[in-house]
Amino acid sequence: MIEVVADDFKIPWLISILLVVGTAGGLWYFLKTADQLAPTAAAPEPLPAEIEPELPRYPMPARSEPQPGTGPLIPLPSLDDGGAYFRMSLLDVFGNDMGELLVAELLIEKIVTTMDNLPRSHISNRIRPIGPVSGMFEVVDLDDDQKYILSESNYRRYDYHVDMFTNADLDAFFDSYQRFYPLLQEAFVGLGYPQGYLNDRVVEVIDHLLDTPYVEGPIRLVRPHVLYEFSDPELEALSSGQKMMLRMGRDHAAQVQQTLRRFRTLIAGA
Repeated sequence: MIEVVADDFKIPWLISILLVVGTAGGLWYFLKTADQLAPTAAAPEPLPAEIEPELPRYPMPARSEPQPGTGPLIPLPSLDDGGAYFRMSLLDVFGNDMGELLVAELLIEKIVTTMDNLPRSHISNRIRPIGPVSGMFEVVDLDDDQKYILSESNYRRYDYHVDMFTNADLDAFFDSYQRFYPLLQEAFVGLGYPQGYLNDRVVEVIDHLLDTPYVEGPIRLVRPHVLYEFSDPELEALSSGQKMMLRMGRDHAAQVQQTLRRFRTLIAGA
């Protein structure tokens, strides 16, 4: 679905251990003697072999050592305190104007959760790390019963966000990503991926966004209730992330995808 005013943008885990212990013993008596033999214990059953954790598909690239004269890096804070530091790092990369967009609480957790939900059908407003795009959602009424076209003037609402993302220093952003990766990974595990790797998921999500279908011509909408929907059932069935790519327009989507490809090369090496 498409919202009229704004766009869409822990579970605990338990590891169980099963131990199987078998013992057997007994006394044997011979029919022709009264002597009692010592009991013999059966050999214990072998414990199940430990399951080796899966290795990351896309190992996080090693971080380079600080340049001489820059001094040692300050140790990372805890996840609870790390959001403020990560926020400052993002402002260094994207500019101080980014501060007006970012949420103040649980920034790392919300960034990781939103990223993880992009290939899914819906992203709750309460987990968004940034505010909605400005302006009203615009459509062209076709003077037909509940049929509309997505207005191209709607794409301009994304100018600010797209420009900020595509013009950022990706090397500097990658450095921040590496620096805060342990906290990002901790937040990812907290979502219910005790054996998962955040970097693998980021690559998977990038590939998903790069696979957004290209729509030729205007995007047709319907409005059966309060919210607009894509009239094409295949488009309406797309994930929240791919719908976002369509809503921002082909030109913006192409710019974002080009930047995503460059960042994928940095974090995956290919």
